[in-house]
Amino acid sequence: MSGATTTVYTVQGMTCGHCVASVTEEVGEVAGVTGVEVDLATGRLEVSGDGPVDGALVRAAVQEAGYEVKD
Repeated sequence: MSGATTTVYTVQGMTCGHCVASVTEEVGEVAGVTGVEVDLATGRLEVSGDGPVDGALVRAAVQEAGYEVKD
């Protein structure tokens, strides 16, 4: 069994609480994700999982919410 993981991303384009809610909802639906924390001021997106979470799926979820992950 893999250990819990936490990965941090930076999201561009969020301007309000609704933005945060959209990103939280979409990323929360990614397989393996157990927790999502978003900081509007910094664009910080912290994704927790029971094991490794596919970064491509997280990026796709952020795009689905209408935002971009900054590389």
